[in-house]
Amino acid sequence: MPRSPESPDPAPSRRSVLGHGAAVLGGTAFGGALLGAPAYAQGRNRPRLTHGIQLGDPRPDGAVVWARSDRPARMMVEVARRPDFSDAELVRGPMLTPATDGTGRVRIDGLEPGGEVHVRVRAERGKYGSEPVTGSFRTPGGERPMRLLWGGDVAGQGYGINPDIGGMPIFAAMADRDPDVFIHSGDVCYSDGPLTERVELPGGRVWRNVTTEAKAKVAETLEEFRGQFAYNLLDDNLRAFAARVPQIVQWDDHEVTNNWYPGEVLEDDRYTVTSVDRLAARAHRAFHEWQPVMRREAVDGRIYRRLSLGPDVDVFVVDMRVYRDANSPGTARHEEVLGRAQADWLVREVCRSTAVWKVIAADMPLGLVVPDGEDIEAVANGRPGAPAGRESEIDRVLHRLHRAGVTGTVWLTADVHYTAAHHYSPDRGSSSDFTPFWEFVSGPLHAGGFGPNVLDPTFGPEAVFVNAPPEPNTSPLDGFQHFGEVEVDPRSKELSVHLRDANGDALWSTVLDPQAA
Repeated sequence: MPRSPESPDPAPSRRSVLGHGAAVLGGTAFGGALLGAPAYAQGRNRPRLTHGIQLGDPRPDGAVVWARSDRPARMMVEVARRPDFSDAELVRGPMLTPATDGTGRVRIDGLEPGGEVHVRVRAERGKYGSEPVTGSFRTPGGERPMRLLWGGDVAGQGYGINPDIGGMPIFAAMADRDPDVFIHSGDVCYSDGPLTERVELPGGRVWRNVTTEAKAKVAETLEEFRGQFAYNLLDDNLRAFAARVPQIVQWDDHEVTNNWYPGEVLEDDRYTVTSVDRLAARAHRAFHEWQPVMRREAVDGRIYRRLSLGPDVDVFVVDMRVYRDANSPGTARHEEVLGRAQADWLVREVCRSTAVWKVIAADMPLGLVVPDGEDIEAVANGRPGAPAGRESEIDRVLHRLHRAGVTGTVWLTADVHYTAAHHYSPDRGSSSDFTPFWEFVSGPLHAGGFGPNVLDPTFGPEAVFVNAPPEPNTSPLDGFQHFGEVEVDPRSKELSVHLRDANGDALWSTVLDPQAA
C-alpha cells in the first residue's frame, strides 16, 4: 500500500491500490463509489494546492505523487484506473506543514506494469478541502515501447518564464511526445541566476520575464532556495507536464551556485554567506522538499539511486557534485568526482542489473572539457595520455564494468547547453580497458545556448553529431534548445535515440542493437 516517510501515521501494509474492494486507511473504508466530489466548506480557511502536482521516480508498480498546500492540511490522493474515478481508492498522505514549506509526497505502489493510472489530489483541513488537482501516468513495463526523455538546464542565464512566447514552451513539445518517463539531468533551477523583468537582446529585441521576490537575488537562505524551485512551477507548460510524466530528478551545480564543490569558500560580492557547504545544505533540503523524490530511497538520503523501469531498462542516477574533490587542473594521479562509496555502488548495481539497457544518468559529460577558470569543472582535463585527475576514477569504473562483462550501458547527460552524440571506444583512446559505449548530451531545456566544447582524447570519443549555437549565451528566441528521447522496443529490445529541438523535431537519430551494445 502507498506510504510516505513524511507522514506521522503508521505505514499501512503493502497491497494493491487498485485491488478488489475498498482500501482500509486510518480505520475507515473508502470505496470508489464514496469518493466523487466531497462537499467542503468554503471560506478563507480552505486550503489551496499552490503549484499543481508532480509525479516522480516511477517503478513498474507505481510512482511518487507530490503536492504543496498554502496552509497546514492533510494530503489526500485518489488513485484510479478510470479517468472518471469511478473505481478510485483513497490514499491518506502526510500532513503538509510549514516544516516542509507545505510540501509532501506519497509513493503509490502495488499497481500493474504498463497500465494507465489517474490521480486526484486534495488538501484537507477539518471540514475544509481544497479544489482537486488531477494527473495521470503510465507505469513502466508491459507490452508497449517505453519512451524516456531527458534534458537539463532550466531558467538559466537570465531567461525565465517569458509570457510573450507562452512561458517555457519546450515542456509542451515534450508532452506532445507522450513519454513514460523524464530524466531531469540537473540544473533544475538557477539559484545563482537572478531574473530581471527585461533582458536586452541583439537587434533591439527584448526578452521579458515573469519575476518573483526569490528570483531577485542569489539564493542564500532556506526560504530563498525554496523560491528557486517554486519559480519554475509557475509555468503552465511545466505544471501540465509534471502532472502527466513521472520525473527522475538529479542536481548539478546551479541548484546551489556555479561550479561549486564541497569545502569551497566563495569570492563573490553577491553573497553574504560564503560557505558553500552551508549553502548546499539549504539547497539540498529545498530540493527534497520541492521535487517528487523520496529521500529514504536515495542510497544515503541525498541524490544517487537506482530505478527499474521494467525488464528492459534500469536507470542509475549519479551525483557528480557532492562527493567530488575540489576543482583543480586535473593533473594529479587520482581525483574523485563520484567518491569511492558511490563509484563502488555504481559498479556493483550495474553488474547486478539484468536489464537489457543500463542507463547511467550523469549530471555532467565524461569526455567534454568543461573549464572552471584555469581549473577543471567536469571530468576531462583536456590532456592526452593516461587518465589523470577525475578521469582516473571514471577509468576505474569503466575498467571494472568491462572486466565484469557488462553490456548495454548508455550514458545520458546535459550541462553544456547544446546537444551531441558521442561514441567512446578504446581503439581511439589512451585508456584501452573498457567496453565501447555511447554518451548522449541534450540541453538546454530553457536557458542560454553554448558550445561546442572540446573533446578530450582519453576515452576515445568521437563526436558523431553536434548541434550548438554560433554564439555563446544564445537566447531561447534563437533556438538551440534541446531535449533527448530514448525508446526501447519490448520485442526487438532495440534502443532508438532521437536528439530533438524545442519543437520536438528530430535533428539526429540512431538505433542501437542490444546484441552489439
